[in-house]
Amino acid sequence: MTETKPTAPPGSSTHGPLRRRWPALAGVGFAALVAFDLASGVDLAPVLAASAVVYIGAAALRKPAAAWPMFFATVVVITLAKLLDVRVDATWILLGGGVALAIFGLLRGAIRPTYGLPLQSIALLGFGAAAVVAMLINADLGGYLVAAGLLGHAAWDAHHHRTNRVVARSMAEFCLVLDTALALVIVLVTALG
Repeated sequence: MTETKPTAPPGSSTHGPLRRRWPALAGVGFAALVAFDLASGVDLAPVLAASAVVYIGAAALRKPAAAWPMFFATVVVITLAKLLDVRVDATWILLGGGVALAIFGLLRGAIRPTYGLPLQSIALLGFGAAAVVAMLINADLGGYLVAAGLLGHAAWDAHHHRTNRVVARSMAEFCLVLDTALALVIVLVTALG
């Protein structure tokens, strides 16, 4: 008599929940790292700008998988700007990079589909404007504006995760969790500060 191994029911995954949800777990971990010792929500304005740059970079290159290298590039820019204490805020550097990516995409003919470079350019303007305005106004109000921008971008992430467009689904899931967690931390720090 031979024993047969039970098989997984149709439609279920043989991978554990941790392997399936690694982007969300990474988002929580990265949010904890970024939010550690946060003094003001305005300090995360570069993160809001970076979120739009990642999307426009992937759209300009027409490669959803390019979102991860774009993300790591924005982390390097933000980290170096802090460590080197440069005179220009990382938000401006990132937005300049986003504009350069948009121009590059236009030169490559990435005008189609409309949900790609055209829509991501509008998003860069909107999220970028929110980040810049947040740096120029009262710190508490600026913190709430960054939090609102991150929540708006979390909705953007959810849409792109559902439609599986522009960026890799893993990036959309990661950013959805990261943006939401950071927005909540900003609200708490601002309200309790």
